[in-house]
Amino acid sequence: MPKALLLENIHPLAVESLKKAGFDVELRKGALSEDELIEALDGVDLLGIRSKTTVTKKVIDARPTLTAIGCFCIGTNQVDLDYAAKHGIAVFNAPYSNTRSVVELVIGDIICLMRRIPAHTHHMKHGVWDKSAAGSHEVRGKTLGIVGYGNIGSQLSVLAEALGMRVVFYDLEEKLALGNAQACATLDELLEQADVVTLHVDGRKENTGFFGEDQFAAMKDGALFINLSRGFVADLGALKQHLASGHLAGAAVDVFPIEPKKSGDPFETALADEDNMILTPHIGGSTLEAQENIGVFVSQRLEDYWFNGSTMLSVNMPQITLGDYKSACRIAHLHDNLPGVLARLNHVLGEEGINISGQALGTEGEIGYVVTDVATKPDRQTIEKLRAIDGTIRLRIMA
Repeated sequence: MPKALLLENIHPLAVESLKKAGFDVELRKGALSEDELIEALDGVDLLGIRSKTTVTKKVIDARPTLTAIGCFCIGTNQVDLDYAAKHGIAVFNAPYSNTRSVVELVIGDIICLMRRIPAHTHHMKHGVWDKSAAGSHEVRGKTLGIVGYGNIGSQLSVLAEALGMRVVFYDLEEKLALGNAQACATLDELLEQADVVTLHVDGRKENTGFFGEDQFAAMKDGALFINLSRGFVADLGALKQHLASGHLAGAAVDVFPIEPKKSGDPFETALADEDNMILTPHIGGSTLEAQENIGVFVSQRLEDYWFNGSTMLSVNMPQITLGDYKSACRIAHLHDNLPGVLARLNHVLGEEGINISGQALGTEGEIGYVVTDVATKPDRQTIEKLRAIDGTIRLRIMA
């Protein structure tokens, strides 16, 4: 029975799905450190994680039999994707399942900050009746600046316009504007006109600290700042200075450079004493609906890869979409993208008199992936010949 290890409170629907598929599933609540993860992965075929567990080169080297990793979230920067691919480990995520949840939280943050709800709530809790319109605004007619116009940024654009906001956005890649949104040629162009700046960039290393003192200083007086993307992209020290000086009117932060491993752990931030501040514990995508969708989506991708060899929506493998096979056996051969590998594989099968009933090949960068349906299950000697082909990374037999 293949074994799956799921960490960080992954939704029970994922556990149920994998168990029904025939996996022995171990579920753990929190994240694991590097050494703890290596120990826990002994005998594990599939690993499920969220954002707090890091899969490093050391982990991959220590557990070379690990076959696939499911990131039950949007981001995959917690996994060394290239190294995983070169060692035959497919990685899957859920790029769309919690998009709506994140967008709705951003909309809620914008409205609450515009109306100074955090500040009023703080005053009420401390016995102060501060019935005043000072600093309180409608969102209608304000300009929203979206930094990163991907799945989340573009959907946020549509909802913000429905509230009557003007939307501008900036992205490193050329993106089709939705509705009446307008693209900015530079980040500075966005900052000089946005009443609200919200970050929705990915987790690539190049984005580390990209929004710092210079960018905060370039924002409009009285503007709002929101970050629900990655904790390492914004300088929170600079943010605090611009809030304390009165330059910025408020902020909402959901992600932090260093976050606790599990719920209930202590957490401190210098932003806690700011007046018009919303602090949330990395819950942008944490709705019941989103977690259910993610649990089902990622577990199905893992099952499709394990049983059928399908790499559909893998983030580090060539894309091949495969259904159930009707032949006696399916051979999945992951290899370095070198000339002649397919010919050598077919030559081995031909020498052994094994008829090919179907074949699919995909390449991406340095990796090649060929899946072959055959009429006869290869014997051990044939399997070793296939494994001995130059450039072989991993050979899997599904029967």
